Amino acid sequence: MTGIKRAPAGLRWALRYPVRPWIGPTLVALFAAFLRFFRLKTPGSLVFDETYYVKQAYSLLTLGYEGRWADESDSNFAAGDFSGLSSDADYVVHPPVGKWLIAAGMRLFGADNPLGWRFMAALLGSVTVFLLARAATHIFASSIYGSAAGLLLAVDGLHLVHSRTSLLDIFLTFFVVAAFATLVRDHVSRRGDPSPSWFRPWLIATGALLGLASGVKWSGIYFAAAFGLVAVIWECSRRARFGERRWLVNGLIRDGVLAFVQMIPVALTTYVLSWSAWFANSGSYLRQWAAEFPAHGPGWLAPPLRSLWEYHTRMWDFHNSLSSPHDYQADPWGWVLQLRPTSFFYDGDGNCGADACSQAITSVGNPILWWGGGLALLICFAMWLWWNDGRAGLILAAVGAGWLPWFFYSERTIFTFYAVVFAPFLALAVVYVVHLVGHKNRDLSLRLLAVVCALALVCAVFFYPVWTAEVIPYEHWRWRMWLPSWI
Repeated sequence: MTGIKRAPAGLRWALRYPVRPWIGPTLVALFAAFLRFFRLKTPGSLVFDETYYVKQAYSLLTLGYEGRWADESDSNFAAGDFSGLSSDADYVVHPPVGKWLIAAGMRLFGADNPLGWRFMAALLGSVTVFLLARAATHIFASSIYGSAAGLLLAVDGLHLVHSRTSLLDIFLTFFVVAAFATLVRDHVSRRGDPSPSWFRPWLIATGALLGLASGVKWSGIYFAAAFGLVAVIWECSRRARFGERRWLVNGLIRDGVLAFVQMIPVALTTYVLSWSAWFANSGSYLRQWAAEFPAHGPGWLAPPLRSLWEYHTRMWDFHNSLSSPHDYQADPWGWVLQLRPTSFFYDGDGNCGADACSQAITSVGNPILWWGGGLALLICFAMWLWWNDGRAGLILAAVGAGWLPWFFYSERTIFTFYAVVFAPFLALAVVYVVHLVGHKNRDLSLRLLAVVCALALVCAVFFYPVWTAEVIPYEHWRWRMWLPSWI
């Protein structure tokens, strides 16, 4: 006891309340960063859809827009030969924000370096863990439970694989979780304030982040709708708690309108601004469409915006008609159970002495998180339905925004790896269920939380080789393919 009382003044200061809630999330994020940056250059070739986004990112760096690449350019690109790029504009079907982020890593470490391709994915994947842990700390009023949510995401295979490869979904996930964190922070800052507010910086930040999320992939729009609805419900609930007789009307009309104005127009403006490079380069795809067809498109829009409108119309048609069969396409019903994970990379040509070897990147989620998360979602639904628990409703809204819309597109080619965007909220669901135990017995809840985290870590150690392209005997790879549908 004497040693504790005489601890250095700096340590005693760090353990006080203003700093203590940051320690756990920071440590968990550093652990996540180690898992994501260790051997990040492996494999040294373009993996899965990196063939599109990495080369498009390089094109943005050199041309300012996405140019067309010659067929079979991947191996040359990995070797530092970029001669396959032409100045002809290419038709791409996703907005530019994610590709600009990939380009930032290339600017730092070189386009001929796999670290350059994947640096921003690993960095923002690690930051996502931190943001989730901080948001969960507010939700559960405990840095222990908040850090546990971050840890579950840190050791999830689906999120880890995305953090180590330059696909767009990891950037979408980052902006969605950042928007979630600012939305929660806005709610926390207004708990004791019954009056409407014309200026809510955290809500404005939420709008801007959702605009950037949509600037990575259009599925960010679903989160804008869900989070906007959550913000209005919170305002109505806040007025009801203060005993207002007209809480519903005032919450919808006064607070709801103010929340909408500070969130949705900001998101839309941010999204349009994310296309600035497309506007600035006359060689961009369809940039001159309005000048070539002056009688077409919405006449009330300026020519550059009419060209962008036409581009978006074609993107919309593509996304709604994509039906090319793929070996790893998966119905959304099986996403939470990880019934058909996506293989990002596989090489079985090596040998380990007398045995054949495998080198794989399989984006299968941590079974503790995903299988346990499926059960946790059912409990969340029950708690929201019968006990009107706002935390359960918040988690369900976030998971629903990332999952439910895909059921309307189940006839088109879609993949389980899209589920990475709601993996953070599945971690929240698991921690929420464990936290419920704490209402009756906090010690039991903490022991259960430790067991869940320990099991997730054990699973992560076991699956890590097939998440990170380690060379292992073929038999060891088969040990990790628990279901036939994982192969």
